[in-house]
Formats: sequence, structure tokens, C-alpha cells
Amino acid sequence: MAKPLRVAVQMDPIASININADSTFALMLEAQARGHAMWHYHPRDLALVAGRVVATAQPVQVRRLLGDHFTLGEAEELDLSTMDVVLMRQDPPFDMAYITATHILEHIHPKTLVVNDPASVRNAPEKLYVTHFPDLMPETLISSDIRQIRKFREKHGDIILKPLFGNGGAGVFHIRPDDPNLNSLLEMFTERSREPLVIQRYLPDVRQGDKRVILVDGEPLGAINRVPAAGEARSNMHVGGRPEPTKLTDREKEICAAIGPELKKRGLIFVGIDVIGGYLTEINVTSPTGLQEIARFDGVQLEKAIWDAIEARR
Repeated sequence: MAKPLRVAVQMDPIASININADSTFALMLEAQARGHAMWHYHPRDLALVAGRVVATAQPVQVRRLLGDHFTLGEAEELDLSTMDVVLMRQDPPFDMAYITATHILEHIHPKTLVVNDPASVRNAPEKLYVTHFPDLMPETLISSDIRQIRKFREKHGDIILKPLFGNGGAGVFHIRPDDPNLNSLLEMFTERSREPLVIQRYLPDVRQGDKRVILVDGEPLGAINRVPAAGEARSNMHVGGRPEPTKLTDREKEICAAIGPELKKRGLIFVGIDVIGGYLTEINVTSPTGLQEIARFDGVQLEKAIWDAIEARR
């Protein structure tokens, strides 16, 4: 039995989570079952004070009871250097606030173990880190240059257009060869942001599903397939994607074998990758999800393996 740990959970407000889908909630239930003490705070409650990393946090207890899933204690100023573990689990967008939080948490890591490693989270945004494995990806362009985007479309015809730092399927467009809206979409994105776009060759296999594979310490331990709803290009479950059980193909095992050692070396303990038709499309390191869906289909509680990996480092 591992020693009890002091765990601070940096997350979105706990009152608003879906306890039947939220992976952070599954991690918290497992931590509590192991006897670890937990505190909850929002990223806005994080502060760097004369070199000290503190957070206005509340002791928290959790339970799987709809409408009554948590109890918070009195707020206190918590010196995060006194914690054994900080779980960085707030949802994207991966914006400057997110990046600033990684810089602040670097002041305490690794003496206090931050999961995932804050420097690696900052340096491995989902749609950029994956480009270090071009042989595993569909053909991809990252650019703001309209000339490059048009040339890419001329070559591939059927493309996906999405914001570089988007999340949850927001702003993802399927542009067919005869679709006249590309210029209007580029104008819209340019007005809203200076960030480049991601343009990928469309993979028709997405109709059979977008597979989420969970890797713990670089090892693939579970997967779920997410099938898009009729008339929908996105497979994200909150826009109607249907989860279904799945097994890893030989190609998907090859992908995991290729990226797993790098993930472990970077301190990325809990990672979710997305695979469509044998192509790696994203490596999710900020706040991966899928634990509860995999548990429902396969009966495997991957949160146990995640905590085993965390405890092994303490």
C-alpha cells in the first residue's frame, strides 16, 4: 500500500462536471479510495507570490451520487510546494492563461509532481506535437498563408479545416471539393484570430469512427471508438458522437509503440491519442478524457493504472 499523498486538483468548477463522463472525477474517486487527501481549486485561484506557488483551495471529498457528488471544506491558502501531487486537469482552450499556468507550476515541479509535466504540456499542444510524427499522420498543413491553403486544397480536394488551438470539435469544417465556402471561412478565422489553421486531407474512414486510445506512462491500456452522427463531420461525443467498444489494430499498436517512449520521457503520464483509419491525428496531453467510457465497455479502470504510475514516482 502506497503512503497517503496530498493531492491538489487544478480543474474547472467541480459543481458543473458530468460525473458519468468526467475523467477527472474518476481520478478523484480513485485517489480518495486509496486514502489520498485532496484539495480543489480553479486555475484563476493560482498565484505566484514572491517565488511561492499558492492557490486558494478547498479540501474536497467526492462520491458517485448525482446531484450530490462533492463536499468542499473551508477555503485556505495552500502552498503547492507542500503537496505531493498537482493534477493539472482544467479543460482547454490552450490559450495564454493555460500557458501561464504551466509556467507557474514549473516552479514546484518535480519536487511536487505535476501531472502532466507542465513544460511538456506547454511544448506539446495537441495539433502541433503530433507533427513530430509525420509518417504516422494524414497529410497536414499548418499555415495562415492563403496561397498554401489553396494549393493544399487543389492537391487533395477533400479537406478538413480547424483552428490550431481549438478543442472539443469547435470550429472544425469539412470542405468538399465543390464547396464554395473556403474563402469565407478563411476570412472568418482571420478576423477572429492571428493563429495559423490546421488543414488535413479528409479521411473517409472517419465514418467508421475516430478512435481514442489512452496511454499511461507510454503504454496503450484502453481504447474507445467514437462514431460521428449522421450528417456530422465530428466524432466528439458532446456533439452527438456515439461511443462503441473497440480493440487496437496492429497499425494502432505500431503507432503507440512509436510514440510511447517519447511520451514517457516527457513526463506525459496520461495521454489520449486520436486515430482515424490508421492515421494519428492528435496527441491530447492537456486534459485527456475517455476513462469512464472505456470502463463501461471494457470494465477496465484506467484511473488505477494512472495512480499506480503517479505513486511509483513518489
